[in-house]
Amino acid sequence: MTSKIIGVGNYIPSQTITNLFFDQHIFLNEEGATLKESNATITDKLKKITGIEERRYAGNEQVTSDLGLIAARTAIEDAGIDPETLDYIIFAHNFGDVRFGTVQSDMVPSLASRVKHLLGIKNNFCVAYDILFGCPGWIEGMIQANAFIKSGIAKRCLVIGAETLSRVVDIHDRDSMIYADGAGAAIMEITEDDSGIQSHLSASYTLNEKDYLYFGKSYNNESCPDTKYIKMDGRKIYEFALSNVPVAMKDCFDNSGYSIDQLNKIIIHQANEKMDEAIVNRFYQLYDIPVPSNVMPMVIQKLGNSSVATIPSLLAMILKGELPLHTIQKNDIVLFASVGAGMNINAFVYKF
Repeated sequence: MTSKIIGVGNYIPSQTITNLFFDQHIFLNEEGATLKESNATITDKLKKITGIEERRYAGNEQVTSDLGLIAARTAIEDAGIDPETLDYIIFAHNFGDVRFGTVQSDMVPSLASRVKHLLGIKNNFCVAYDILFGCPGWIEGMIQANAFIKSGIAKRCLVIGAETLSRVVDIHDRDSMIYADGAGAAIMEITEDDSGIQSHLSASYTLNEKDYLYFGKSYNNESCPDTKYIKMDGRKIYEFALSNVPVAMKDCFDNSGYSIDQLNKIIIHQANEKMDEAIVNRFYQLYDIPVPSNVMPMVIQKLGNSSVATIPSLLAMILKGELPLHTIQKNDIVLFASVGAGMNINAFVYKF
């Protein structure tokens, strides 16, 4: 017995932010000095490294739980279920609800509780809680939902991943151009057939790596020193990911019992185009075979990095036929994988 996806949904904000948006930004280094390169050069390098040309920002009136609610409603409609039949609502995020123009995070009550309330669910035994696990949060939520279902304490779960990273960036840090907003969701249900989650793996590297992504002060030394923003050590993250993610993906896939030639797609966290390509290349090198064509869909070019939302949002786009070059058919084997703050890595193998 395992669990399978019976409905998916996403929300891609309508506000498109091109790289030209950053043309007038004043980018500084960690010491507060203005970068010598022009903004055009900085954004050109960003595109070459990450692939990002555009990203989406939430509307000024929206917060993270609003995005998650839209994705959840779409998934519920896609599944054709009564929300009163949900046993769990698991909401993966990292920064809570941050209203436009403010810097304070609001996580009480939990975002999952807010979504449950707005869905109008009366069932008190539908348990709603949040999970903070970095960018791999949605995958971890799916793994937890699967565990609940396999143990018999749940039959149906809603797993949401949503974030508004545009609200927690330092506008003087060029890394701010990477981040985006969005939401994705999936409904998981008990299944007796051979579809669904086949294997999974999770790990937290905290001894030496926990601060590769962190909250730090603005590079503008005149800004309030008590205000913190998302910061990262890009080089260390890149090296960490290339050393550890392919091995974790292989361990997870080998535990599924399938052979590598049966793998149809890899849906990986849309963090950085070059990094994701390098991870997948190294994964296939572990099997001594070349990377198959069209195995890894990428949407970071137009949507940016929306953290926990990238994987469920991308999955919904594929299943709804919005990416003509990528399809998932019945019996296809798909490997999901992510890496992010913590530093956390996880993956699961899924048979559709």
